[in-house]
Amino acid sequence: MKRTLSLLLTAALALSLLAGCGPKTPPEGGSASSAPGSSSSQPDTSADKSTPEADAPVIKFMALSGPTGVGASWLMEYCSAENAYEDMPFVLDSTIVTDNKEVTDALINKDVDIAAVATNVAANLSAKSDGAIQVLAVNTLGVLYILEKGDTVHSIADLAGKTLYCPSNTKGANPEHILNHLLASTNMDQAAVNIEWLTPQEITAKITSSDSGICMLPVPAATALMVQDSAVREAVSLSEAWMDLEGSQLPMGCVVARTEFIEQSDPALIEAFIDLYGDSISFMEGEGNRPDAAALAVKHGILPNEKVAAKAIPQCALTFVTGQAMKDTLEDYYAILFQAAPESIGGGLPYDSFYYGVG
Repeated sequence: MKRTLSLLLTAALALSLLAGCGPKTPPEGGSASSAPGSSSSQPDTSADKSTPEADAPVIKFMALSGPTGVGASWLMEYCSAENAYEDMPFVLDSTIVTDNKEVTDALINKDVDIAAVATNVAANLSAKSDGAIQVLAVNTLGVLYILEKGDTVHSIADLAGKTLYCPSNTKGANPEHILNHLLASTNMDQAAVNIEWLTPQEITAKITSSDSGICMLPVPAATALMVQDSAVREAVSLSEAWMDLEGSQLPMGCVVARTEFIEQSDPALIEAFIDLYGDSISFMEGEGNRPDAAALAVKHGILPNEKVAAKAIPQCALTFVTGQAMKDTLEDYYAILFQAAPESIGGGLPYDSFYYGVG
């Protein structure tokens, strides 16, 4: 889906950047050392380049660390109060957290307006809050991998009779439901796979200290493990296994907003946010922007360090799907979750009103 800013917003942003009177110049594929927020980046203190006060509405935004939040890194940097520019459409007040529950609590308590969360969490929250949130876009596809130190696993079926280490913080969430669905598709007894639920740190320790081992990890933990131990390989991409089985994408992350916030806001504000978020995704996934994108993700606490970030971002499956295509993608996924674990999406499929911009 092609995403463009309105001519007015584009002109305002371009002029402010060229003049140097607004946000720091967005990186254009330069080195990480020159990226905003890096140690060598020095603020411009000249009198004619002072940052103006932004006369713009404030959007309180929250995202999960990891892939779900990666795509917002550019947006968080260049729409912040620190980098305010003339005719700024909004100021983003951003917070990064590590637990979906922190995000859902903040949405319910009206502490945030818009958030990036797991797709099953969005549906579950909508059901439990009587439609208090709507989904604006899918922002992340599948980021789960089966990794092996060895060479015995090349498909989901090869997991039979083996021990699989899985991160305990994903139990009851998207990763467990996805794994269970793929295991069931092989017609093997799920008890044939010995699943041990451990912390990501425990999984890393077990794998790196042994001659062999198999685990399921999401990016960036999967990336970090392969960087740490070169003997660990990607055995199975769960996204590819899902596509082979279902013939559809695996939407794991999305952007949601409080329904009340949407209804009380100027529609142009919501559209401006969506446009700029799409542009942020485009920047973060751009191959030529890799060092600077990594620096931004680390600066905002979304990824752990620039070495891992540079390798992880291409594996983060960043996307930006809105409107009917978003609804179709999520409905396909939710239908499968409803059959496998209906409680994971609140006990039923979301109403049409859950999908923003689909009438």
